[in-house]
Amino acid sequence: MHTKVILMQPSVDLEELYLPFYEEWKESGEDMIPWVIGRDPSDFAAMVQYLRDNEQAANIPEGWVPSTTYWLVTADTTSVVGAVNIRHRLNEKLLYSGGHIGYGIRPSARQKGYASALLGQALHKTKELGIEKALVVCDAINIASEKTIRKNGGVEDNSYVEEDGNVIHRFWIET
Repeated sequence: MHTKVILMQPSVDLEELYLPFYEEWKESGEDMIPWVIGRDPSDFAAMVQYLRDNEQAANIPEGWVPSTTYWLVTADTTSVVGAVNIRHRLNEKLLYSGGHIGYGIRPSARQKGYASALLGQALHKTKELGIEKALVVCDAINIASEKTIRKNGGVEDNSYVEEDGNVIHRFWIET
């Protein structure tokens, strides 16, 4: 199993833990999920402020929704192993291919139960936002994510096919 983990809001105090998480993901060449981890952390304070602004719906692009980001940190605070971005509401695009919750675990920390722990804790945060049913989605080819979503109570809804043919599996979870 895995070390105990906690969700923490981004903070400049966590820079030393976050940068190896970011660098590992960047070096892997994989898509950075959730999208917020793709933000350049070279001006770390500005990146953290950007994430805080998103939560307050300050300076977000037209058509975007407010979102709260958390980093999944080992309880001994030695490592950031994952990240989650919780959208406060859905727009049309999110209803089909984004959902309320986007999450990811750094490549070296996968297959250790972190994703289930992250999603479980994120669902509590989602409920605190007043969201009673959360939409969580994954690509059809992402079997590990589908298992994580189902383990956390996901009930499958209709799939969505993106313009490029990618199939998105959609699940609703009571918070």
